[in-house]
Amino acid sequence: MAKTMTVEQATEGSTVVLTPKGEIDMAHSPSLQKTIASVQAEKPPKLVLDLSAVPYMDSSGIATLVEALQTSMRNKSKLVLCNLSPRVRSAFEISRLIQMFSIAESRDAALKA
Repeated sequence: MAKTMTVEQATEGSTVVLTPKGEIDMAHSPSLQKTIASVQAEKPPKLVLDLSAVPYMDSSGIATLVEALQTSMRNKSKLVLCNLSPRVRSAFEISRLIQMFSIAESRDAALKA
């Protein structure tokens, strides 16, 4: 039985912060993708994804974030990831995508990025 994943949304100034909570895997990536797409449709200047409550992310989760990055480039907005757990960070390193993303250590740093 898959655990549920929820996504909290907050706005700080002109920045939208999404905080997914739970594992981002094949079962949960589509709902995260929909949430990100609906936020990006509003074209905020910056979108921060706070991954502090994500213990695990598989390749479908990474694909969702790559898609979000491509959309942010098209929209000329900024996408910043923050608070990656060692396990999630290693998934980005293994896939060699770590250099493509703007990654901050903390939410505050991401908001200032």
